[in-house]
Amino acid sequence: MSLCHNDANAREKIVPSALHKIRATPKTVHWGYFDAALAPVITVKSGDLVQAEAITHHAGDDPDLMFDEAIESIFREIPAEDRNPGVHIMTGPIYVEGAKPGDILEVRYLSMTPRTRYGSNLAANWGYLYKEFGEKERVTIYKIDQTGNTAEALYAYDFPGKYLVPGTITRCPECDRQKALDGVRIPVRPHLGTAGVAPDAHGRVSTVPPGKHGGNIDNWRIGAGATMYYPVQVDGALFSVGDPHISQGDGELSGTAIESSLDVLFQVILRRDFTFPSPLLETPDCWIVHGFNEDLNVAMRDASLDMLTLLHEHQGLSRNDSYSLMSVAADFAVTQVVDGRQGIHVRIPRGIFPPDKA
Repeated sequence: MSLCHNDANAREKIVPSALHKIRATPKTVHWGYFDAALAPVITVKSGDLVQAEAITHHAGDDPDLMFDEAIESIFREIPAEDRNPGVHIMTGPIYVEGAKPGDILEVRYLSMTPRTRYGSNLAANWGYLYKEFGEKERVTIYKIDQTGNTAEALYAYDFPGKYLVPGTITRCPECDRQKALDGVRIPVRPHLGTAGVAPDAHGRVSTVPPGKHGGNIDNWRIGAGATMYYPVQVDGALFSVGDPHISQGDGELSGTAIESSLDVLFQVILRRDFTFPSPLLETPDCWIVHGFNEDLNVAMRDASLDMLTLLHEHQGLSRNDSYSLMSVAADFAVTQVVDGRQGIHVRIPRGIFPPDKA
């Protein structure tokens, strides 16, 4: 069947029945992990809307600009030793009534609004060119221009030592601040770096590597107007959101995006009318399939095979026609190279298909 929303079955599932709000507090976030045994913070029905606060773990890069009272309480009350094995602050989990392994959780991202006017980029020790920069880490603080929907560098500073503890709080003195990117304007495109369902695994699973559950995909296209399809791994799905960004390029080369907290509105829809082996992204103009592996060549092959599945099983093309189409119309790109398990995504335009298949 086609994944598009032109069919009556899909339309029936998108009528909201309730709006739930999740404020990010020390009791409604989990720092650095997914866990199938974690108690949900709310329970929702298919079709419900959720408004959730997503908090960046890099707010401490300039707490004077990126903290508010609620964010400060999360940093203060969750001890450093409980921020593991990953690094991201995740809001949730959300239990979806009736969700079972083998189902698909469709998440429609409706709006993403910056919580403050500031964000941080860290050229980190896990960045792709760390050694080429003398193993020095550098923070650049950005300010959002709301009228132009752009961001510009406010200042930069050299991080003291090595950034190892998630949520490190740094107050760079005025005398150590450097000018950066004078006159450069970056488009603001808010999105979630990390979101997904709980993996079917015992104990904590790090938020750092992406996988079939979603996780740290770091695709800047997962913003307002996009829809993600996550393969459900455990009962209730246990969906969480975090790692909010206001801008990022493909590659995320230095180690981070412009990290900044967001208020996110989304709708969750339980789908049993199709399956897909990996997190699938739908935007207004394209389908995007993801592949993940420590080896980019393997990630490329996995993304290719899953795009073949999309074209053959869901768009009704033969395998031979799908293979030809991928070569002449699909765009492959590197999503990120800094999360240990690297990412490739492949984009196919929806406009090339007949209207009932788009």
